[in-house]
Amino acid sequence: MKILVLLSRFPYPLDKGDKLRAYYQLRYLAGQGHEICLLALSDEAVSAEALAAVQPLCRGGLHVHRLGRAARGQGLARALATAGRPLQVGYFYEKSAQRLVDKLLAAFRPDHVYCQLIRMAEYLRPHAGQVPATLDYMDVFSAGMARRAATAPAWQRPVLALEARRLAAYEAAAFRWFRGHTIISEQDRGLISHTEKEAITIVPNGIALDYFQPQPLAPKTHDLLFCGNMGYHPNVDAACWLAEEIVPLVQQQHPGASLLVAGTSPAPRVRALASRPGVQVSGWLPDIRTAYAGARVFVAPMRVGTGLQNKLLEAMAMQLPCVTTPLANNALRGTPGHHLLVASEAPALAEALVGLLANQPAAAQLAAAGRTFVAETYDWATATKKLENLFGDNC
Repeated sequence: MKILVLLSRFPYPLDKGDKLRAYYQLRYLAGQGHEICLLALSDEAVSAEALAAVQPLCRGGLHVHRLGRAARGQGLARALATAGRPLQVGYFYEKSAQRLVDKLLAAFRPDHVYCQLIRMAEYLRPHAGQVPATLDYMDVFSAGMARRAATAPAWQRPVLALEARRLAAYEAAAFRWFRGHTIISEQDRGLISHTEKEAITIVPNGIALDYFQPQPLAPKTHDLLFCGNMGYHPNVDAACWLAEEIVPLVQQQHPGASLLVAGTSPAPRVRALASRPGVQVSGWLPDIRTAYAGARVFVAPMRVGTGLQNKLLEAMAMQLPCVTTPLANNALRGTPGHHLLVASEAPALAEALVGLLANQPAAAQLAAAGRTFVAETYDWATATKKLENLFGDNC
């Protein structure tokens, strides 16, 4: 099958959730013999190393369209002034990129088009009903934006609330432009505002078990770990809540407890956490496995955002005992108390962390059950096979 793939970011390095999802899906589809033509937008330069990692997967061609700073600004301004167009769409839409999409459709003549994320759907709107296409919502941007608006400073709330409303309407409208639809979890599917949302196929992420393996002999350099894209608002919120409210409660009962916050592009609020007792902020790490291997417990105190947390899959695969919130576990669907610990409020999260730090046998039992769970539940080949079948059914 000839598949044209449209991405809003270049899918390497694997430092963001959408990039990781796209990379492993591309790898599976290429491995099944499909001819992939990839068009990826990028608002930054793509390194030779990144190009070399993705090029072998794209037998039908690899195209990168660099988004210009001025064009991005103009796109945001046009979106703000256009009724119903989300800022997400305005930021990533350029007429020159539209011309490239149109050219590839005519020249490559794909059997199917795979469009990742709602922000890329606009490029296929002119071709709705003319080409077989699948939209991967991945997660529900409108719900994440609404949650963000509810906790944002007062001066940000009107813009964020407007964006949430526009995204919700756009997510529903874009449904009819595509024959196939996918999303990452049942929780996210339930948040789509469309009468036919049950037709959306759930395609979860997987975990590379050969890469994320337990390292029991690695020295422990920090008690607690939280990681992710530290410029992404849900992660910024979680890191600040963890360092400012939860860790001090842990330190009352476990003096000297330390936290490492690791991940790319830490926001100023995250960098400032390093001034707090026992808190270290590393920024980008060449190999995130070193952070997992050096931790005693992984904690993901997510309060906003949507989707499946890859960080939890990775930590559980590396056999770390994990603590998270219901918001994250509703997508993960682990069994609280068996695969991981789940709590909603700072005191309960702190109590769970203290218990695991103080009881190594219980922590080890939880960690072993967690690895078994992700190994049996989250497999890239099984998940992406569902995507492949959807393409075949909608050609």
